[in-house]
Amino acid sequence: MHIRRKFAAFCAGLFGLQSAYAATITSHHLDRSEGIRHFYVMQPEGLSSTLRPVVILLHGHGASAAWMLGQDSFGGYRSLDWAKLAASKKVMLIAPDGIKASDGKRAWNDCRSDATTNASADDVGFLSALIDRAISEFGADPSRIYIFGTSNGGGMAYRAGIELGPRLAAIGVQSSLMAARSHCKPPTHPLPVFFTHGTADKIAPYDGGAVTAFGLTGRGSGLSVDESVAIWRALGGLADTPVTYRFPHLQANDPTSATRLTWGDDPAQLQVELLRIDGGGHTGSSRTENLTWILRKLMGEMNHDEDTPEAVWRFFDQKRARAVKSL
Repeated sequence: MHIRRKFAAFCAGLFGLQSAYAATITSHHLDRSEGIRHFYVMQPEGLSSTLRPVVILLHGHGASAAWMLGQDSFGGYRSLDWAKLAASKKVMLIAPDGIKASDGKRAWNDCRSDATTNASADDVGFLSALIDRAISEFGADPSRIYIFGTSNGGGMAYRAGIELGPRLAAIGVQSSLMAARSHCKPPTHPLPVFFTHGTADKIAPYDGGAVTAFGLTGRGSGLSVDESVAIWRALGGLADTPVTYRFPHLQANDPTSATRLTWGDDPAQLQVELLRIDGGGHTGSSRTENLTWILRKLMGEMNHDEDTPEAVWRFFDQKRARAVKSL
């Protein structure tokens, strides 16, 4: 059983969008061993009827699937960038909810063995079942399943890459570090991986170490961004030296800057990419959106030279699951 509702875009004057857009969002459930699991499916107008590319969006610790799709706000901030991307590129989005952890917040069971406030569910099994459902019921292209996660959701994307790698075309992470103390095996399946991280992130420090969330403990620890990148780059056999691109600075009062580093020269094959935000905090980038004053204090500065979903999709677009493609 599901609930259907129309998501109509807000006008240009409200969020700076150039045109209105619309999508159908449906609410669904999966019966799992840990209980009923919930997820949303966003299908933009004009989406193909079959073989649809799908990005599975994983929220951060304490956030929600609704927030990832712009259906809820956090600290007064509502982000519509992923909905805008889905409408413009005709991509289906699936946003599942994590389950409540020991601190009462929605979370994911990522690889950090020292994160005592992670969820304890079989989230790998849940994501695998979600992929099956996306293919059988929603027309997802088995060769074009992508996972993108933020913070704790990024940690879960890493774990999915390790344990579900052959089923995935690529993964992406924002503000998330590979586990320093891990109960997962090291990755063995080469996979395209997109990273974006702020060098001034005080929650998941760019140089690695303890992860904190607004002063809370129990969030474990991570490797540095450079170490996290190196793991996947080495697994893919990619050269040491990246191609570097510095984004034009679009807003004079933006204290951050954006640089893209790409290892691997074929966008349809194995690549690793890092969108480094110098001076950026624990947040994505957006050309049109702005954090509220209180979120800037809590999360740090947002970059306005690039849109994170646009950068992610540019990386994902031509990539296909190697195992599926070879069948």
